[in-house]
Amino acid sequence: MIMRKTLNAVVLAAASLVGVAAFLYPFFFPQPSETAQGMLSHSNDAPFLFIILMVFCLGMVLSNLSSGQMNSKIIAVLGILTAVNAVLRAVPGPAGFAAVFFLPILVGYSYGATFGFLLGALSILVSALLGAGVGPWLPFQMFATGWIGMASAWLPDMQRRPRLEVAVLTVWGFGWGFAFGAAMNLWFWPFVFDPTQTALYWQPGIGAIETLKRYAAFYVVTSLWWDLGRAVGNGLLLLLFGGPILRLLRRFRVRFQFEIQPV
Repeated sequence: MIMRKTLNAVVLAAASLVGVAAFLYPFFFPQPSETAQGMLSHSNDAPFLFIILMVFCLGMVLSNLSSGQMNSKIIAVLGILTAVNAVLRAVPGPAGFAAVFFLPILVGYSYGATFGFLLGALSILVSALLGAGVGPWLPFQMFATGWIGMASAWLPDMQRRPRLEVAVLTVWGFGWGFAFGAAMNLWFWPFVFDPTQTALYWQPGIGAIETLKRYAAFYVVTSLWWDLGRAVGNGLLLLLFGGPILRLLRRFRVRFQFEIQPV
């Protein structure tokens, strides 16, 4: 059992490393610059990255089934929550608000890192197929949303202190509103350059400190206020509905999850 749980953790870690490498490799292997929109960024490697990510997702499901951490009922719950979260992405809101981050945070916190990652990644895929848009940005959105669910499992269990629990999750969701936007900018930022605004764009050979300075300026100018809407929306949803939804999720977990003990 310990070996199987270790395998689950290794698969999740390997998937995350692939995602980090996909975001960062353009800084080490510079590509030709594109227009200021960067719409062709990763157009060649995104399909392969998507396939790799789907293989990892399938591996997570199979390894968790074999270890007993998931069963058919839990997989059914994953499917239902994925569909619900895909629909939530279509909920209109001001600025960068999107309700799609609400469930991955709560599910990752209450069901674990693998379940949170799967819900985040797969719900983004389903929503894209339903009309949110399929493009080279898709696997990066899947990774970033999956990481929200995965990282939420790292929070300490505060079930015995429900008010503190909701408060911490509210702050956590608020912070991820900015972190998600900052991460997603990296899927195209290394590919774009505007000679009239060199202080906002990356160039090969400028060094790590200068890269961080330019990215900070780019983020403030282009993304900060947009991400503020997402952060406030996350925080309000978790503050208002986090407690009741957590109780519901835990009720399903207790009812559907079981472990087979050998005789």
